[in-house]
Amino acid sequence: MTSLRFQARIDINGVNPFVPVEPDQAARLREGWRKPMPVRVQINGAPAEPWRINMMPRGDGGFFLYLHGLVREAAAGVGVGDTVEVSVAFDEDYRGGPAHSMPEAFAEGLARDPAAAKAWAALPPSLRKEALRRFASVKSAEAKARNIEAALAVLGGVEGRFMARDWRDGAVV
Repeated sequence: MTSLRFQARIDINGVNPFVPVEPDQAARLREGWRKPMPVRVQINGAPAEPWRINMMPRGDGGFFLYLHGLVREAAAGVGVGDTVEVSVAFDEDYRGGPAHSMPEAFAEGLARDPAAAKAWAALPPSLRKEALRRFASVKSAEAKARNIEAALAVLGGVEGRFMARDWRDGAVV
């Protein structure tokens, strides 16, 4: 398995913290790869079992290695501006798709609202995966219901906020 170890500063793209992976680094993992690249990642040696993440292409041969909250928390609460030790390896076994199943209430809501279903289908896979991860991460049934209602509302065309993003007409603004 091809892997890299390097130091990088955590930067931010919109509201998403990331570590840049430069074109020459990405080429050492997989030459000529232009789509989301499945990798296993550790930040400052954590967690013990590396996270499975897709690095997102930047368009210049480099990638954004987005670091969601659980990854940053596992690495002792690192944040934007911190320099971290990054270990990243191409994940030969990764097959993509959502890591979390769709809640029944969300699937039922999409079935009832064609506009929301169309907007959901139009979202990039990374945003769909992020929404499903959010639904899975909330602790209480009430919080899950609120999140599902918020998602269905913004996907259905109601202007509002969901997943720390502004939405209008079923799309991220």
